[in-house]
Amino acid sequence: MDGLLCDTEVVYRDSMFATAAEHGHDMPLSLFKSMIGLPGPMSDRQVLNHFGEDFPIAAFNARVSEHVEIACERGIDLKTGVIELLDTLDALDLPRAIATSSSHRAVEAHLGKTGVLPRFHAVIARGDYVNGKPNPDPFLKAAERLGIAPEFCLALEDSHNGVRAASSAGMMTIMVPDLLDPTQEMHALCVRIAADLHEVRGLLG
Repeated sequence: MDGLLCDTEVVYRDSMFATAAEHGHDMPLSLFKSMIGLPGPMSDRQVLNHFGEDFPIAAFNARVSEHVEIACERGIDLKTGVIELLDTLDALDLPRAIATSSSHRAVEAHLGKTGVLPRFHAVIARGDYVNGKPNPDPFLKAAERLGIAPEFCLALEDSHNGVRAASSAGMMTIMVPDLLDPTQEMHALCVRIAADLHEVRGLLG
């Protein structure tokens, strides 16, 4: 969802950088990138590994959430091609689901005002599965909810951990890079690296 459907990865990046600065720390971009696509507890572990076990992670997360909520109130932009892709999926009568590491509350906050949520047949978010990305659970749950075998599903992902999760679920995977460049591993796991969702739509039409 984040970085694929809505332009929120930059919001999280800027919010984390600002919050780290408020705590007297510089947060390297490499640390933020290592957290993209991870569920909350695993992201927390990355932060603690970098800043130390005494880093006030609960206060940090609370302040990051405040920054993000302010951005959400201003409105989150959809990524280019989202509406057109959904139109194509409607025309082809293809079911689709969101499989995200974020909470249901975050899904509503990020996408609620855009009007696209009702166009998905299922939303799989934190709490709907046991193990988050890079484990396959979110995608397997999405396939189950849609009633489609994973090998007949196409997964779209912007993060490395998301690609790993979708691929290990046995799905055809397309990476649509946002803040993370495709690596050799990503090329090996994906059937295609697409520039944007318009390119993905062109593959379906």
